Amino acid sequence: MAEKKSEPVVGIDLGTTHSVIAHLAPDGRPVTIQNREGNLTTPSVVFFDRASVVAGKEAVKAALHEPELIAQFAKRDVGRSAYRKAIRGERLPPEVIQALVLQKLKCDAERKIGNFDKAVITVPAFFNEPRRKSTQDAGRLAGLEVLDIINEPTAAAIAYGVQQGFLTGKAAAKGPEKILVYDLGGGTFDATLMDIDGFNYNAVATVGDVHLGGIDWDARIVDYVAKHFVDNHGVDPRRDAATYQCLLQEAADVKHSLTARNEVSIHFAYEGHRARITLTRDKFESLAVDLLERTRFTVNNLLRDAGLTWDDLTRVILVGGSTRMPMIERMLRRESGKPVDGSLSPDEAVAHGAAIYAGLLMASDESERPRLAVRNVNSHDLGVLGIDSKTKRRSRKVLVPRNTPLPATGSGRFVTRRESQSNVKVDVIEGGDASGNGATPIGKCVIEDLPPSLPAGSRINVFFTYADNGRLTVRARLPDVDREATLSIERASGLSDKLLEHWKERMREGLRVGSRADEPPVASRANLEEPVVASLADENLEVTDFLVDEDEPEPPPIVNPKPPSARP
Repeated sequence: MAEKKSEPVVGIDLGTTHSVIAHLAPDGRPVTIQNREGNLTTPSVVFFDRASVVAGKEAVKAALHEPELIAQFAKRDVGRSAYRKAIRGERLPPEVIQALVLQKLKCDAERKIGNFDKAVITVPAFFNEPRRKSTQDAGRLAGLEVLDIINEPTAAAIAYGVQQGFLTGKAAAKGPEKILVYDLGGGTFDATLMDIDGFNYNAVATVGDVHLGGIDWDARIVDYVAKHFVDNHGVDPRRDAATYQCLLQEAADVKHSLTARNEVSIHFAYEGHRARITLTRDKFESLAVDLLERTRFTVNNLLRDAGLTWDDLTRVILVGGSTRMPMIERMLRRESGKPVDGSLSPDEAVAHGAAIYAGLLMASDESERPRLAVRNVNSHDLGVLGIDSKTKRRSRKVLVPRNTPLPATGSGRFVTRRESQSNVKVDVIEGGDASGNGATPIGKCVIEDLPPSLPAGSRINVFFTYADNGRLTVRARLPDVDREATLSIERASGLSDKLLEHWKERMREGLRVGSRADEPPVASRANLEEPVVASLADENLEVTDFLVDEDEPEPPPIVNPKPPSARP
């Protein structure tokens, strides 16, 4: 009887500007899969033609002629209710655009390695839970079972371990390493500190900026050229959509050229005016000095928050296509006082690490499983929003602080706000400041039908259990009346099941944008980018809120589960 062929093991780096897919070869090595055009990277661009949808390189070509019909940089809109602009009069969820890119990657890859429906997808380490859930939704829309969402710097660190032979035993680490992964991609920036000890990969702390990347450096070149036209000819090429797309692509090419050359001539024409503009590397770096400074400031804050200095690091690793700019390595050498490791492929490393991690998750038995243990940290504070008992103002109480190793638990004690409350609502939030401004709502845990004689100030104990797969369990208990409620949040924000099914059906039909009148309004989903504002009361549920009681001691914390460890 023929041996059953195992399903390909796949990892995907779903990027802002370009995406990469990789699989594990029979010998366990990660290998990038070329797309149909023969390239290792696929532009994360989608063109909505009148009768079909095109993603990748052909969509980039179409952008020059019909820019109003393309969607690009959708990763920056993940977590919002709709993509930044309407396409043929429709406001599409960013998940749909991301799913179309994933479909292109999946279809092209299956021509090389056969059919598959499981994959690990990477996200920036600083993505919050709603953005991670949205990425999972995109995978589902594309016909993928998303085995897990893994942080891009963590995936890069795993790829580094493979390159050094740590996971195969061909090269043993001389000792524990504490590395900084500096990941500057096309649209996002992350910096992550990791401990590598044998086969254990443990994130220590992470920080980032989901709105900073190579396209922001491109924009400085665009503005430089546009200023020349405005100053010399009184016209602005950024005002015409098609011309702007041409200028944006020209800027990206110039940026790439300045990686190897000290000077580039830009030839551009608009409304009958032609210009030849010389841009030197020094001038380019001066145009973007504030962007570089933002990454430097972020990295130094990361080290300070972790209680470390540059001297504590054994290695600084570069990841992401934008780290090819000489200014990046020069700044890091100056800051760290040590050589910078650029040995990883900036474009492929993240997808390679995701494929290795997928192999860990898909191994059917211990003998097949890679000798690898990965532990991440939560990138944002997780807490509860309430009313401060002293100031009577809205207040956030953090139960699981940022950069806590996962899995983790946390607990807090609160009290009811009014006498004879019939309900208690626990508002679970992520991020934000001490007052809850800028926080992202994650879910609500509600205890109803409380006794009518319940006095004000009755105790409420709240417990968080946060698993390493992103599943958050919230338990709220009123010990005086023996009532409790439990809420299980598995990246519960994002598209509803109804909206997911709607868009799946649309995509099965070919997604002719603008052709359907039964489109549910995407605005019905909460805009996850908006901060929590106004009253905590939920008029629909008629649930009252509670007081944050800082005076009483918290109940003893639940002991963290034992951290994972690599097999010997």
